[in-house]
Amino acid sequence: MLHILYLVHDLSDPAVRRRMMMLAAGGVRVTLAGFRRTEIPADSVAGVVPIDLGMTADGKFLARAATLAAAAVRLRSKLGRMDAPDLIIGRNLEMLALASRAQALFGGAAPIVYECLDIHRLLLRGDALGRGMRAAERALARKAGLLITSSPAFVRQYFTPRGQFDGPVMLLENKVLALGTLPAAPKTERVLSTPIRIGWFGALRCRRSLALLSAFARRQEGRFEVVLRGRPAHTEFVDFEKDVAAAPHLSFEGPYRNPEDLAAIYGDVHFTWAIDFFEAGQNSDWLLPNRLYEGCRHGVVPIAMAGTETARFLSVRGIGLILPQPTPEALEGLLAPIDGPAYAAARTAVAAEPDRAWIADEADCRALVERLQALVHRAPALPALEIAA
Repeated sequence: MLHILYLVHDLSDPAVRRRMMMLAAGGVRVTLAGFRRTEIPADSVAGVVPIDLGMTADGKFLARAATLAAAAVRLRSKLGRMDAPDLIIGRNLEMLALASRAQALFGGAAPIVYECLDIHRLLLRGDALGRGMRAAERALARKAGLLITSSPAFVRQYFTPRGQFDGPVMLLENKVLALGTLPAAPKTERVLSTPIRIGWFGALRCRRSLALLSAFARRQEGRFEVVLRGRPAHTEFVDFEKDVAAAPHLSFEGPYRNPEDLAAIYGDVHFTWAIDFFEAGQNSDWLLPNRLYEGCRHGVVPIAMAGTETARFLSVRGIGLILPQPTPEALEGLLAPIDGPAYAAARTAVAAEPDRAWIADEADCRALVERLQALVHRAPALPALEIAA
């Protein structure tokens, strides 16, 4: 059985749990090691007790760098009792650095995979810090035999033009993990009724989205409501809960489990807010967010921002709504004219897409593991998974 050492920057990240489930479903053994953002260490992640590398804080780059350096020094003692892995995955740049250290500790034979699902804004700076970060990434990425990323725009806009990685790339979109235990996607139409509900779910880190949606809901005077669920990035808001509570027709309903709770929460809304201005013009324009796949899989009509990869993705398929300008007035112009028949047509178009556009199943898990297995056995390079984007 293939043994993978998976190094992650945040053990509480729901996406880490999903990747662990995907690897397990593909038939591998995973040793999980990573940092945490909580005072109390995690008991388990997807049934695996993790190796705790210490506590870090979201957004505090210098503190994280110091914690990373300390973890690199202690890595031998942290990993000393585990069996040598067949392969090492580093999830984001800081963990790629630890993957290189771990590879050396275990004799240098285990291939490294670089999993990059976001391009941090520090990597895109034009100053000495940005150049230094990119140089470090290029040096570390030379040791990786495969890059796993979730959007073709990351390759098209960053990795290829900046020369950050010249090896094989595997596109692994942020699809809903469907392993046979989830509720089926809805087969009935959701009627457009007042209040019309917009769901903004997942990583809540965008102050501009909150301000735009708050202003829009206030202007609509109860015809529209905005429901927020997920994990707020408290480093990006002065007081997230207070701001939401003070905004009429907005509500925050806490975290949710992915994929277990998706049918319930998306069954309660009409539209998915698939927009993020957190790093506008850069990462936010290039990503394909989890909420895009989650909402569409459950028949919810997505709203994307013009000029982004998400908008391109929807336009190719002829589904969803594209917001032309990031203003409450533009959102009102987009949504206010929609009546029952127009909404039914938009929802029918989403439902007409094949389910495989939105879900990753056991076959996808096996395909991922087969790709990783090929690296271990130094087999000829396999092509990237063919996933329409």
